[in-house]
Amino acid sequence: MTTPDLTWNTALLYPAPDSPELEADLGSFERLAADFRGRYFEKVAALDNPALLASVREYETLQTRLSKPFCYAHLLFASDSGNETYRALSQRCSELGNSLSQELLFFDLELMELDDARFESFRTFPEAAGYIHFMEGIRRFRPHTLKENEERLLTRKDLTGIRAFTKLFDELSASFSYKMELDGEEKEFTGEELLSLLHHNSADVRFRAFSTFLERHGEHGIVYNAVFNNVALDHGQDMELRKYLTPIQPTNIGNEIPDEAVEHLMSITEANYGLAQEYFRIKAGMLGMDKLRNCDLYAPVAEAEKKYTFDEARSRVVDSYRGYDPEFGDIVDAFFSERRVDVMPRTGKSGGAFAMGITPELPPFLLLNYTGTLRDLATIAHEAGHGLHFVVSQKQTLLNYHAPLPLAETASVFGEMLLTRRMLDSESDPIVRKSLLCAKIEDIIATTFRQTVLTRFELRLHNERKNGLLSNDRIAEIWLEENGKLFGDSVEMIPAYRWGWSYISHFIHSRFYCYSYTFAELLVLALFQKYREDGDGFKAGYRALLESGGALSPADTARLAGIDITAGDFWQKGYDFLGGLIEELKKIV
Repeated sequence: MTTPDLTWNTALLYPAPDSPELEADLGSFERLAADFRGRYFEKVAALDNPALLASVREYETLQTRLSKPFCYAHLLFASDSGNETYRALSQRCSELGNSLSQELLFFDLELMELDDARFESFRTFPEAAGYIHFMEGIRRFRPHTLKENEERLLTRKDLTGIRAFTKLFDELSASFSYKMELDGEEKEFTGEELLSLLHHNSADVRFRAFSTFLERHGEHGIVYNAVFNNVALDHGQDMELRKYLTPIQPTNIGNEIPDEAVEHLMSITEANYGLAQEYFRIKAGMLGMDKLRNCDLYAPVAEAEKKYTFDEARSRVVDSYRGYDPEFGDIVDAFFSERRVDVMPRTGKSGGAFAMGITPELPPFLLLNYTGTLRDLATIAHEAGHGLHFVVSQKQTLLNYHAPLPLAETASVFGEMLLTRRMLDSESDPIVRKSLLCAKIEDIIATTFRQTVLTRFELRLHNERKNGLLSNDRIAEIWLEENGKLFGDSVEMIPAYRWGWSYISHFIHSRFYCYSYTFAELLVLALFQKYREDGDGFKAGYRALLESGGALSPADTARLAGIDITAGDFWQKGYDFLGGLIEELKKIV
């Protein structure tokens, strides 16, 4: 049973899911949206600059009010998707949100349709400076946007279409429990507990744990097939209606990164797959194996991986941030002291981990599934970095609050680097140091190479779905082929890995999100190298990067910290850094 202080205190938002405060908010939204529509529908183009700015600020205020109850419902559902009260609230908010989106989408469309001369006039209006990037982001989608009635119809159908399949995926995945023999007796595990056994010192336990986890998903292959096929079909039809050229194009437009730049990033990554294969061969030798299986990738290089209590993990993470900046340490510690973290795994709780930033006025929350491994320490540092980013960027208003996807992982990956560096600097045991170094190399491999594998798989899934329904066998073929490019002849994939695609929620929730991890990891390697070179002189620029939220393009945001992501050799420098770590490990071995 999870102790109360390790679950989050959502009463910081509302007292309870049946509270009058929540009901009052939810009950007010349809009137507020109707009033806004009544004031501005088909009138935006005629507004002068002060009135146009007032309308944008009014829209922002309304979106701020909507965010609180909808995020509250998501937190409750993520903590226990089997709770009928939470499920009902989540569904109510989903339906209400869909209805409000239909009512309000006219405003984006009318901002989009402002003629260029009118928009240029607004751009020169000094008080509007904080909203220009937001409006430019909307207007980039103008060639791919339909008329309002068509957009409303598509939004309305989403509720019983793509969103319904997303909810099905979430509820099914969260409902799983697993049984496996361990230490001579059959035990029950959550998915996170089972995956933590990939760090077990027994190769047999690692194999059985990963196989059990994957085969459980395979038992529901009909459902996962329907979800993935319909996600791809829905996106394909949307592309056709909106005249996108590639499945990834809408994501790239939103990220303000050209298709060619993303392809260049992935091509450079693929050209460096040999680094990962070299490491896998070194690790096989360290483990006394001829060849790794993919269930062995995170095997401990010591006789048994060290376990950390949650209190110890919390202390190490907070200290690593505090060592960089005392204020950062206080911000991270507040997540724990104010109970804005849900820590332990349990059936019904969402797997993995996430950070939720709600609005600039409200505190962010973190979800973890802590099992005591070194990887879990890194996960806490990662999610705490997201949380820190959400706090520091609260100087922005809501429309500029959330960082663009390519930069959304910057603070989280930087936080992991701070933790690793602190642990390496304070650790004298050579065996533990070797484990830390391997963990960092494995993390970079997972965050760059693996994410490119996932992006390539996702692209092929969407492109092939255009030609008809994909069987699970075909999806598995694509999955194994893309993973095989990374592993080469250095890693053997276990039979159950044919289901490895089925549990990755990014494919369902955030199309083509995965390359953002590659982008962020390579950016952070450059940032961290600059920090080690410049010391305290680096910190003001990095703080400015975090504070900017989504107010600037990715290139302009990185420039605040002295980084030029457009330089021709920028991405390769990150892999040169990885190569240096592997050389360092070879000397230790």
